[in-house]
Amino acid sequence: MSREIIVAVKAGGSSNPLENSRLKDVIAKAKAANVPNDNIKRAIEKGVGDTADYETITYEGYGPSGIAVIVETMTDNRNRTAAEMRHYFDKYGGNLGTSGCVSWSFDQKGVIIIEREGLDEDAVMMEALESGASDFEVADEVFQIFTEPADCGNVTTALEEKGYKFISAGVEMIPQNDMKLESPDDVKNMEKLIDMLEDNDDVQNVWHNWDY
Repeated sequence: MSREIIVAVKAGGSSNPLENSRLKDVIAKAKAANVPNDNIKRAIEKGVGDTADYETITYEGYGPSGIAVIVETMTDNRNRTAAEMRHYFDKYGGNLGTSGCVSWSFDQKGVIIIEREGLDEDAVMMEALESGASDFEVADEVFQIFTEPADCGNVTTALEEKGYKFISAGVEMIPQNDMKLESPDDVKNMEKLIDMLEDNDDVQNVWHNWDY
């Protein structure tokens, strides 16, 4: 989250979220992830003076048995990151593909998750839609609120002002169809692939269509 804030400050040209919509969205995401305000403030200050040249690069590929995987990275060394991504995919029964090879089967949406316990479904749905959400779903023990990608930060802020706490909030890639893995070896390799990707410091987000 710190790296995302630093890059947002540099890319948006301002440390003021009212003047930098990208920074506003990242701050909303950080708060949803329970990042302390002091940490957010320090990251913003670091972004003002940071000289590292970070760039966002998205990798696409296939896991075991053709599971579609999208990896969003933020790196100051694209050669290092590309080599690591290729190594992970190759090691665990997949292969790194070209840009666009799997993203066509995903939809980009803002996704806000709120714990369901103690909340009235109709009230949450109405306030979410009034705040600019495009869809609302109930899933197990949570409410899922969907927005257009550009609206996610504003909807998150509006709901926060209404007193809601979030499990998570941010723009995600949602698979149009999920796939199951039948082989225990494929399941094991897919789990290891996801773990290795998420443990990499350059990786910001991992999306896939595995129905696990």
